[in-house]
This record gives sequence, C-alpha cells and structure tokens, in this order.
Amino acid sequence: MEDLKAQLQENLDEAEWEWLKPHIARDVVVVVDPRLDLLDVGEAIASDRVSSVQHWISEQLIAKPSVAQIQDWNTDSHKRFAALIVQPYVLVQEKAP
Repeated sequence: MEDLKAQLQENLDEAEWEWLKPHIARDVVVVVDPRLDLLDVGEAIASDRVSSVQHWISEQLIAKPSVAQIQDWNTDSHKRFAALIVQPYVLVQEKAP
C-alpha cells in the first residue's frame, strides 16, 4: 500500500480549470470534498476499496461536478485545483483563491 501511495504522491499535481475541461467532457472528473485527503481517496479507488468509496459517495464527499460547479468554474478561468489521475478518473479538489 505504501508503494501505491508513493506512486500516487508523484502524480499529485495542480491543475488549471482549462486543463480539466476535456476531462469534464469525458465525464471522468470526480470532486473530492476538502475534508478528505486526496491521496487517501486515490488509494482507495486504485485498490478497489469499494466500501470506502461507496461510503464517501453516500455522504456526498466525492461526486461528479454539478452543473452549477461547472458554470462557476467557467466564470473563473484562473481557478486552480489539486488534481490526481487514478485511471480512468481525474480526482480534483478546489484550491482556495
């Protein structure tokens, strides 16, 4: 598990909204609540820890972006995100301005 987390740490990056748009179009972006650790969520998804992932979904701590969120992001082209690719998903957390 530690090796996986180390690999994910290397893939953790900052992304601009423009970079995420093609991934939004492919419906693979997952918004992670700031109360969760992005690496922990990535590790759970990569390790097929279904119970953890289902719990976060049921608690609305991870979800596809809403239409309102996408509209909001479209109005702020400088919006930044912490981003982690866990194939086929792109996990994101909004960064404070």
